[in-house]
Amino acid sequence: MFIDIIPLQKNTARLTRVYGDAPCAALPASVPGPEGGVLAITELGDYCFSEKPRSLPRADTLCRYEVSPDGTCALVQAFGRNLTGRHGRYDLDFGEGAAAPEELHPVCGNFVEEVILPDSLQVIGSCAFYNCRRLRRLSVGAGDLTVGSDVFLNCFALADLLVRAAPEEKTGLFALVNNITEAVRALFWLPGEARPRAGLWYPAYWEDVEESPAHILLHTFSGQGYHYRQCFLDGKILSAEYDAIFPDGHAAEDQGVAAMLCFDRLRWPWNLTEKAKDPYREFLASHTGLVLQRLLKAQDTDSIKDLLALDVLDAAAFAEGAALAAKADNAAAAALLADAEHKKRGSAPKKRRYDFDF
Repeated sequence: MFIDIIPLQKNTARLTRVYGDAPCAALPASVPGPEGGVLAITELGDYCFSEKPRSLPRADTLCRYEVSPDGTCALVQAFGRNLTGRHGRYDLDFGEGAAAPEELHPVCGNFVEEVILPDSLQVIGSCAFYNCRRLRRLSVGAGDLTVGSDVFLNCFALADLLVRAAPEEKTGLFALVNNITEAVRALFWLPGEARPRAGLWYPAYWEDVEESPAHILLHTFSGQGYHYRQCFLDGKILSAEYDAIFPDGHAAEDQGVAAMLCFDRLRWPWNLTEKAKDPYREFLASHTGLVLQRLLKAQDTDSIKDLLALDVLDAAAFAEGAALAAKADNAAAAALLADAEHKKRGSAPKKRRYDFDF
């Protein structure tokens, strides 16, 4: 993988472009400075991962690094000078609209699927992921983020924001989810841990702007997703306010997203009170089929086990689950459901029988 950066003040740098042959890019936190020292990558430039940026920086303002699989960075070009003594793959034409050589495919647009941003990042430029229609996961570190406008415009496949921090920490999640109007899930997953500590869904919402006869613009928001995105204070999640939204009703929401919100909130119950559990359990028990459909489509056996461990399926739900597993031709899921149903029936209290000898 190769990256282009622009050195900034105070030993920091702005990343402007990524090249490679894989749709998943793990960005380094720092690179060796062209004049010594270390530069921390603190910014993503505008249109960084967009397929058609409005403009590209001149070659004499950039430094190019080769990033090895272990994350080591080697400087190969500095301000237009080739430092390797080799030609071909390192020499790109930085002119407007120029194409990179085949071996240096830009990781952008419909090619990129996952990006792991470094802990050092502080700023994401405007339209950084514009038209990345296959981007499905973005991983960020702890710490605050300043985010430009239209960062995720047309990123319709973006499903997960993986936050490498504990859910009680201050993060940049507020800025991220408020740049996404579609449904998205935030997973708080510390490196090295087997499971997330929390999974919080932010349902979709819609903005409407109307002009009154008096030429006053009326800005309204529709959907509970807008309210969920306001449950932050100084970059930290307000869990009580988040949980208080659900009982207000989700009749007009995507029922599948609402069911997944309940499921993830219950299986990773960070700061979840006993009082807040009841509405989640009640809704999930009535919509287990919607959750199973998603899990079967993803072939996520571990999550099916988590659902069964919550003990929210009744006889009708087990029957629906068995039919869904058969339709998906998933024998492992069918076996898990059958085993769980058998154990539940076996643990049910048996009715007393009385024999009368006359």
